[in-house]
Amino acid sequence: MSVFARLAFAWVDFGARKGLTENVAEDSSGTPQALVKKRARQTGIRGETYAYWYLRRHGYILVARNYMFPGFKGEIDIVGYDGPVLAFVEVKTRVAPAAGQSSLGYTKPEEAVHWDKQRNLTRMAQQFLRVRRIESSSYRFDILAIENRAGAPPEVRLHKGAFRPYAWHAE
Repeated sequence: MSVFARLAFAWVDFGARKGLTENVAEDSSGTPQALVKKRARQTGIRGETYAYWYLRRHGYILVARNYMFPGFKGEIDIVGYDGPVLAFVEVKTRVAPAAGQSSLGYTKPEEAVHWDKQRNLTRMAQQFLRVRRIESSSYRFDILAIENRAGAPPEVRLHKGAFRPYAWHAE
């Protein structure tokens, strides 16, 4: 692991000490729904940046970010080697309810990677391997879950081998 990765993660981690969300200024020009989407998008971008440096700090050698392929739904957030194994990492960032707030309807970030998302990730990963002609490489699917609470550092959970490649059958 490089000194640069350690320093970069220390800087990103220091910046996240009070959370990954930023208060988006309320203005009368945007609808409440648009403001919610903007906050979610900003939180997601910050979460992926935090995840990138977190993985680098933990020894991953990253080879792609936000991998998309024409004609396929979705994207793979991060692709990198964890030792000899190629890891396809799905990053999920959620803002957890503050103490005293209702947690009704809140789900943990890792629970958002349901079967449909797994199927799309599997298809994209197979295309990634095919395009690079490394189909015989060993690989796995990881989920990096980031729970953010306002005023607190993010809670990070890395689930290595979170699910097996989704098998679908052509009919």
